[in-house]
Amino acid sequence: MAEQLDRQQVEHVADLAKLSFTDAELAKFTPQLEEIVGLFNDLAEVDTTGVEPMTTPTTEVNVMREDVAVQSSDEERKALLDNAPETANGLIKVPAIIDESEDGEE
Repeated sequence: MAEQLDRQQVEHVADLAKLSFTDAELAKFTPQLEEIVGLFNDLAEVDTTGVEPMTTPTTEVNVMREDVAVQSSDEERKALLDNAPETANGLIKVPAIIDESEDGEE
């Protein structure tokens, strides 16, 4: 049986993820989140004695190009900034995701 989550807990998780939901969405997502938590509880009960930990299910290796910084042209930079919703001083302006005004306590 899944752990019972209440609406306030789901709202708190949504707030931590910087998400906002309508009342109807919260009513829909609360039982879904309960079910997800229940799946993790089920997994915690599985006997994994003798099972080797793995980081990937295959032996495939992801080959990536070397990460090398390259100078972009003024045209490329302008095209990028023209597609950004908001810019400031030649940079893309994004909303803050960490609100340092809060102490993190409830």
